[in-house]
Amino acid sequence: MLDDANPLYWDNTYEIVLALMAQYSEVDVETVGIEQLFQWIIRLPNFSDDPEMVTEQILQDILREWYEERSFNE
Repeated sequence: MLDDANPLYWDNTYEIVLALMAQYSEVDVETVGIEQLFQWIIRLPNFSDDPEMVTEQILQDILREWYEERSFNE
């Protein structure tokens, strides 16, 4: 279970995915764009990293991991 007290940083991709799944449980991951994903992540209540430190690769990795996690849990 995700602990809301723990801060999230860009290198916590799995924890970010869990937070996104909790926050946006009804979203079809296949329709999420990179910019939308970025905005959602930086708005997570416990996101604590510098938004400018992100790369497109990190966002792609998070999106892929979210898709895989969602597919695994269906």
